[in-house]
Amino acid sequence: MSERKPSSYRFEVCTLASGSKGNATYVSDGETSILVDAGLSGIEIQRRLAARHLSPEDLDAIIVTHEHSDHIRGVGILSRRYKLPVYINPKTQDACPGLGRLHEIKPFECGSTFRIKDMAVHPFAISHDAEDPAGFTIGQNGTAIGIATDLGIATAMVRQHLKGCALLILEANHDPTMLETGPYPWPLKQRIRGRTGHLSNPDSKKLLNELQHNGLQHVILGHLSEINNTPQKAFDEVVQALTRCEARLTVADQYVSGPVIYVK
Repeated sequence: MSERKPSSYRFEVCTLASGSKGNATYVSDGETSILVDAGLSGIEIQRRLAARHLSPEDLDAIIVTHEHSDHIRGVGILSRRYKLPVYINPKTQDACPGLGRLHEIKPFECGSTFRIKDMAVHPFAISHDAEDPAGFTIGQNGTAIGIATDLGIATAMVRQHLKGCALLILEANHDPTMLETGPYPWPLKQRIRGRTGHLSNPDSKKLLNELQHNGLQHVILGHLSEINNTPQKAFDEVVQALTRCEARLTVADQYVSGPVIYVK
């Protein structure tokens, strides 16, 4: 079930899916609603929105982080079906011709803030093996949420942009021992744990330890590997970072949309 809706809030956030089979996050400030990535089929995204009493008809835009298929699978069909503008940087757009015709293209550049109605969206560069991948902070009336998954390392830029957020969606992709002893071929293991791969549980803990502050309300761990991690391992490792605040920690699911989280 979704959390009880408070009388006032700045954002509502719902991770519809998170993982190598598809990623999509719903963000709304009560007036403007967006998807960050749409990596499931259009029908599946509609189904997961409906499971949380959310409607695709209320969406105002889709933002794309990078061109990998688990982030863009449903972008084209949703854009056309619901007449949604797609915010995408030029290098990413060039890398995914399979999107087809989009209702409207809104190009952005990492480092330059843009607005979707009252939302201020700031894209920043991340370290991942894509053409021009981006993380985002989304702000409204002095409150911000931060989204940073698919990053091999947490650079100084990433840490700087995510400071002060009230809600964070952070990657906790793999347990190093499970990756090391698991079935993946050696080159793939090297890619995952490399500087343009994915963040491990210990690295996510280290990043969160630096980012925690009294105003941090909620942390969602995302993009967990089904082969090289478990939700319990990710939670048990990363929760150790929360020593100086009372933020709630949850783990996003690949197959079920998470609860709607309200950020005050």
